[in-house]
Amino acid sequence: MSASDNKTHADWDQVLVDIVNYVYWYQISSPQAWKSAQTATLDALACAIESQHASAECRSLLGPNIADSYTPHGARLPGTTYQIDPIKCAFDLGTCIRYLDHNDAIAGAEAGHPSGASFLLTALQNNLGSILALSDWLSRSPSTNEASQAGPPPTIRTILVALIKAYEIQGCFQLRNAFNAHGCDHTILVKLASTAVCAWMLGLPEPQALAALSHVFMDGSPLRTFRQAPNTLPRKGWAAGDACARALQLVFLARASQPGARSVLTAPKWGFYASCFGGGSFDLPRAYGEWVVQNIFFKCVPGEGHGISAVEAALQQATRLRARGIVHAAASVARIRLRTHAACLRIICKQGVLSNPADRDHCVQYMVAVALLKGSALQVEDYADSSPWATSPEVDMLREKIEIVEDPALTRDYLDPEVKTAANGVSIELDTGEVLDEVLVSYPLGHVANTGTEKAVREKFWRSLSLMFSPEETERILDAFGDEERKVCDWVDLWVRGDIPRTGTSRL
Repeated sequence: MSASDNKTHADWDQVLVDIVNYVYWYQISSPQAWKSAQTATLDALACAIESQHASAECRSLLGPNIADSYTPHGARLPGTTYQIDPIKCAFDLGTCIRYLDHNDAIAGAEAGHPSGASFLLTALQNNLGSILALSDWLSRSPSTNEASQAGPPPTIRTILVALIKAYEIQGCFQLRNAFNAHGCDHTILVKLASTAVCAWMLGLPEPQALAALSHVFMDGSPLRTFRQAPNTLPRKGWAAGDACARALQLVFLARASQPGARSVLTAPKWGFYASCFGGGSFDLPRAYGEWVVQNIFFKCVPGEGHGISAVEAALQQATRLRARGIVHAAASVARIRLRTHAACLRIICKQGVLSNPADRDHCVQYMVAVALLKGSALQVEDYADSSPWATSPEVDMLREKIEIVEDPALTRDYLDPEVKTAANGVSIELDTGEVLDEVLVSYPLGHVANTGTEKAVREKFWRSLSLMFSPEETERILDAFGDEERKVCDWVDLWVRGDIPRTGTSRL
């Protein structure tokens, strides 16, 4: 049955119908989309391994909700010994991918700036939390063998198809729809995209997929306050994991024949548009296809994505300072001017005390100051409470000397999907009166237009996996990933550390 022949879609909100038609019927054809999805999958799991290794706070969130429990035929969490129910595994994996803010992103609308709309870099790899957990569980459970499973086979190829489509849904929604302007956190889009592709993977009939999607909007959205001062909290590290878990829960509820709301978006007074979106409706300027996965921004430096080019510019200025024999930048620098775009100014310009790592990795002044003093790219540990930079008087001095100015031209180039810069320019005035000319970085490492991105992402993968795996183990992971017909569980087993803990205790 083709999408156009499906009479069961009558009276459902068209936005939901279009998503289901895309997920169930669109055929991926672009070789570049496949390549990008492969890179994104490996990069996401590299981020997860890095988070588990570097963050005790992240590790404390992982494992079964009930201590000393174990789920036979459950999903396995890469990097650990846990075998748990797929909903908790989705939470754990989505959390690990996102926790250190080292995962990929796509630009999207964020209204509220005086000049109009600005953009927000929104993480996409979180969707893999739902996708991998579900497919791993499907490939392990005797009740979901090929004879009884209605959905696609749980293979690596299916993971890639689901990831491309989840990226496309989330990215297309993000382009012009400012959820943040209504107080909604953008992780609602993780839940939306993951619910759509997981309904397909689980083999739900299309009416049940529509019902599951309607429950995404019936849920509403978390508030964004945990990302902004004065309430910046570690929750931003697990908010996407929460969305991944809820997506799977909604899919299982729909499979249990829970009905949906056909006009969940458009119903007067009580629909999502009226209740949560200021009475407006979604603006979806692109037809769903394969565009988003080919235009993602990989984070080769941990930290909020809008500040990465500022870090690169600051590092070039640090080299100039050293060439002049300046080793105490805080004392010798009189003023720093950061020329930027609206999104950077709005989202990561912070004054005052930075209370935790979540505060620091979302503060462009902190990122620039540490880069100037350190003379090398920031690492995860540079944001930690235990980092000497976190309590450094020199960092505080430089932060006070940074003037941030929006350049409308940079904002226009950032908003233009044909240009897509993520530019920042850094100029420095010394206490002698000398001015170091501005260094402008338009396409930082990780941007699709930067020719060094592919090599940097590959090096990041190897570096992250070396924290837990030998080179031989990493090679086996990569070789197995190249077999698209391989069952997911056989590949995930290569990511596991140790035997299954029947007592629920991880070696972590």
